[in-house]
Amino acid sequence: MTGLRLGSLEVPTPVVLAPMAGITNAAYRTLCAEHGAGLYVCEMITSRGLVEGDETTRRMLVFDDSEEVRSVQLYGTDPTYVGQATKILCEEYGVAHVDLNFGCPVPKVTRKGGGGALPWKRNLLGRILEEAVAAAAPYDVPVTMKTRKGLDDDHLTYLDAGRIAQDAGCAAIALHGRTVAQAYSGQADWAAIAELVAHVDIPVLGNGDIWEAADALRMVEETGAAGVVVGRGCLGRPWLFRDLAVAFSEQTPGATVLPNLGEVAAMMRRHAELLSQHMGEERGCKEFRKHVTWYLKGFRAGGELRRSLGLVDSLAALDRLLAELDPAEPFPASELGAPRGRQGAPRHKVVLPEGWLDDTDGLGEGGCGVLEDVNETTGG
Repeated sequence: MTGLRLGSLEVPTPVVLAPMAGITNAAYRTLCAEHGAGLYVCEMITSRGLVEGDETTRRMLVFDDSEEVRSVQLYGTDPTYVGQATKILCEEYGVAHVDLNFGCPVPKVTRKGGGGALPWKRNLLGRILEEAVAAAAPYDVPVTMKTRKGLDDDHLTYLDAGRIAQDAGCAAIALHGRTVAQAYSGQADWAAIAELVAHVDIPVLGNGDIWEAADALRMVEETGAAGVVVGRGCLGRPWLFRDLAVAFSEQTPGATVLPNLGEVAAMMRRHAELLSQHMGEERGCKEFRKHVTWYLKGFRAGGELRRSLGLVDSLAALDRLLAELDPAEPFPASELGAPRGRQGAPRHKVVLPEGWLDDTDGLGEGGCGVLEDVNETTGG
């Protein structure tokens, strides 16, 4: 299979790291890129925060020197703000790809009409996409969007969203095969991805339940998708991108070379080191704590050691603790193909603005341009 083309951007391997809030910062993107080729997207940035010069938002827009292709996902509900933010990304940050988030299922986002709730308002969605594409055009930067099947099974939006994205000039659309109501529960509907592929002429990227390289190949074969978006499957497993690069280049998942605990410990150390380089050692080590459980999932590391790693505050302390792990312990085969990260239960009701379902227009109504706390959202 050839690479992925997004407008003027050529991605050697048709694999995209899903933007995940609090996860896909410069350190993690660099770590994943060191293991394989692909497109690595910065965690989600709020359009209004960027335009108004919010310091927290600006601090999130940090790139490693090794990142030759800068990719950022924007969140926004106001066409003007999204357009202005897109221009800032292209002009001031040298971004080569802008993705728009219309898939986040978090209630604090959907109750404002953002994330996965917004595609219900077809006209508003079109305006936002048109503004972003127009702002990026002078810089020859492709704009893509990520969405879900819809609010729930009774309010599906993905086929309309695909048509709107295509008409607006988007370079591709990524579809997570779940509804907002499902959040991360149940199974992803790959048949919906295949339906969207047949419905539009622009590339479709498939997202949902890619835990191993074989899953990615199977998704592409079953759906006709132009590539895949990988999120939770790479948590604590940056080497998954190595397996994906090999699988797509050879068109077979091959024999996966699983890292032993010593090799995983080396990746943990590298991750903490990169975080420390970008954030300072104390903050970087604290940021690393959230990743410990994912890295050690399935290994026999004792509870006390895990707790200590979850409180690490320096690279020296991390080194001492990692030295207590058994480097020869093999990777737990039971974890292969198993879900990672959040799952939870489906929601009985999607939290939406009052009267949100009354029409599919969305132009001129309130709730646009809301500044959200992206630390509580994910890449949807």
